[in-house]
Amino acid sequence: MPLTLTSRRAAASRPVYLVSTDDLPASGADPAACAWAHANGFTGARGAVLPIPGADGALAGAFLGLGETTPSPLDIGKLARALPTGDWHFATAPKDPGLAALALLMGGYAFTRYGTRLTPEIAFAAPEGADPEEARRLADGIFLARDLINTPANDMGPDALEEASRTLGQSHGAEIAVTTGDDLLARNFPMIHAVGRAGAIAPRLIDMQWGPEAAPKVTLVGKGVCFDTGGLDIKPANSMLLMKKDMGGAANVLGLASMVMAAKLPVRLRVLIPAVENAIAGNAFRPGDVLKSRKGITVEIGNTDAEGRLVLADAMALADEERPDLMVDMATLTGAARVALGPDIPPFYTRDDTLSGALSAAAESTADPLWRMPLWQPYAEKLRSKVADLKNVTTDGFAGSITAALFLERFVEKAASWVHLDVFGWNPTEKPSCPVGGEAQGIRAIESVLRERYKG
Repeated sequence: MPLTLTSRRAAASRPVYLVSTDDLPASGADPAACAWAHANGFTGARGAVLPIPGADGALAGAFLGLGETTPSPLDIGKLARALPTGDWHFATAPKDPGLAALALLMGGYAFTRYGTRLTPEIAFAAPEGADPEEARRLADGIFLARDLINTPANDMGPDALEEASRTLGQSHGAEIAVTTGDDLLARNFPMIHAVGRAGAIAPRLIDMQWGPEAAPKVTLVGKGVCFDTGGLDIKPANSMLLMKKDMGGAANVLGLASMVMAAKLPVRLRVLIPAVENAIAGNAFRPGDVLKSRKGITVEIGNTDAEGRLVLADAMALADEERPDLMVDMATLTGAARVALGPDIPPFYTRDDTLSGALSAAAESTADPLWRMPLWQPYAEKLRSKVADLKNVTTDGFAGSITAALFLERFVEKAASWVHLDVFGWNPTEKPSCPVGGEAQGIRAIESVLRERYKG
């Protein structure tokens, strides 16, 4: 990890002064440093970093600009890539020490599997009030999700996603069961099989279980489409460029599972990942096909590029059978969600107002944005089929994220509470806490809710 979070300040550590716009004197820096900042045009603009020389010309500290309005606590992550190599500490404690410590780790992330990216080797003393181990636990889950999403499909097919799940599970003593290939038909997962059967690597359902059997049941379901061509309704070339990230839901639930297991939360955790490639071959499922789901609901295929909801439906039906206290599904499901809220804010859907309020509050307190969207029941009529119980897409193109959520809701009946997150799983532009690339979205907010709900 390029940035190391330490419990103690090194003797040679240099201070970082946090500066709001045009408020240099309040930073606590000495007059000479403030004069240096003025001379270099440093105003405290958001994200600006200015090294401070000492009397002998050596590096003596740095300023970080916070901007005019209330800054995001994750803006501090900029320091991990902007500071020179060495030991550092905050001159004064940030407003949220815990998030500041996590932001430093998040900002130091680099995906290095295929080559080294030069980043400064920084040791940063955790601010007073922060728990370095807690920050590392959360960062480990975030980095797992990022690494999985960033890995291209030639190295992250359904088999590799299974291996990543096994590695995580074994490190925490979880049990893993995997149903592969034609066994999916024998064990009644027909839609997972139909979507993935054209891929060169067999489709599978990954089932991880951890924790005491008598504990409250929390089930996470993640869409694991390791590459999405669109199937026979093939995507245009430019729409396929990022389809290695179509397993972002699976990556996110594995990152969340890492956080939960590392915290040893008193829950019975189950992680279900339908891992497939939506490929094109002679045995690919077709527009107009009618598939029977695990739940018995029949689904007419209006578009093979709406495959994620199909594999999720079989996995969610399985999850629902054991009546979990909470079911969470995560998926890179619709472009409509991005049109509505952009890449940074995943919508979530639930009929549980208490859960919704907790998620919204946690999204705010953890700087992990989420936004509730409605399960608007009248739109369910748009999924009506003339030949089957449901159609997997609507014909008018309106409210695509809502209708996808309504489709999934049909497969949840017995769970005490359910929430669906339609995530993007990708940063299209560099942020202080993350470079361009795969991103964990929503899992810190969910982890916060789980930790509060199941304190033990």
